[in-house]
Amino acid sequence: MKPGNTSVGHLAWCGLIALHMARQDGQAGTPAQETLFLTRWLAVAEKQRRFSKELAPEIRWLLREGREKGIRADLPGKLEYLWLTGSDALLTQNDLSRLQHALQALQMAGWVYRLLDEGQWQGRKALRLNPSVSGLYLHKDSLHAGFNPAGLQTAPLPARITGDLNALDSLLQRSGWRREPAGSDPVLYYLMTQTVQHEDIIRRLTP
Repeated sequence: MKPGNTSVGHLAWCGLIALHMARQDGQAGTPAQETLFLTRWLAVAEKQRRFSKELAPEIRWLLREGREKGIRADLPGKLEYLWLTGSDALLTQNDLSRLQHALQALQMAGWVYRLLDEGQWQGRKALRLNPSVSGLYLHKDSLHAGFNPAGLQTAPLPARITGDLNALDSLLQRSGWRREPAGSDPVLYYLMTQTVQHEDIIRRLTP
């Protein structure tokens, strides 16, 4: 997938408009109906060659996701992410929304993403990570406490990360986020927005 490609953004925009019209017509009132509608729409688009040849791999991938995973594929969410990144609208959203889109994109790319409670995060029962598997693991309590009601980051987010860091950095950058080393632990990092420094976070916490 090439989220920054404007042609991909156009494909996603067309799919979202078609889905919106189907909702208005009562054809897609549930997640299962949305998945079925989008899968059929993509199949017709592929058969009738409605889009350029360069989009064939993206259409095949979305089709395979819908057919194999059903509602778990979250086709509406995937199309929204592709449209936002293709149109540069993603960077106008708040910190939390941009992080959510980045995490969704990670899963689209086949990464493991998990929220860990305190027991899984540290201690005798801490989750053992496989360094050969690309994965991002967030501390659940820190994630919940890391944003104010407006969706702005108020604290660095601790994350344990394994796998292809260069690919992760590229994806985070598209969503306006970055990672910073958090100490001697080689897999522990802080996730920060690109425009926010530690002093900015302290300022946001001040009434």
